[in-house]
Amino acid sequence: MKNENERIIRSTTILGVIRNGKAVLGSDGQVSLGNTIVKHTAKKVRRLYKDSVLAGFAGSAADAFTLLQRFEEKLESQRGNLERSVVELAKDWRSDRYLRRLEAMLIVMDSQHALILSGTGDIIEPEDGIVSIGSGGPYALSAARALAQNTKLDSRTIVEKSLTLAGEICIYTNTNLTIEEL
Repeated sequence: MKNENERIIRSTTILGVIRNGKAVLGSDGQVSLGNTIVKHTAKKVRRLYKDSVLAGFAGSAADAFTLLQRFEEKLESQRGNLERSVVELAKDWRSDRYLRRLEAMLIVMDSQHALILSGTGDIIEPEDGIVSIGSGGPYALSAARALAQNTKLDSRTIVEKSLTLAGEICIYTNTNLTIEEL
């Protein structure tokens, strides 16, 4: 049973879309602590390895930064090979006692692959090139899939519109967007 005074941190909507060889990853900027918004302009999306990889994180900020740092190290050691880096991080995540306790998820992308690294160290690559995590992730994912299936919009526009819709629905998501593209 949870302590009534325990504060639950909810802080993210991250959405990535690969369409016509163009990868775009975006996030909202809101960080919430319980039912209070504590920040409007958080940057949850980063460019990595010579601007060839995008990464976005959800979950506890300290845990997410730890995973992001480990992923960057894997990218460097694998000379930018996204798939190998993800597999090596997942191995560490599953075998390292410290990493197993981290409460975070990552989306990592290059122009060909969009991957989710789950909180259990699993690697997920949806076949449609659309990925999302975080509190508003299901809303953004639904909107992105509908737009991808029924319009000719480019990946950046799909990410912008989908994150905006998620921000209008999810109380843990705002419309202060950060968007990176390859």
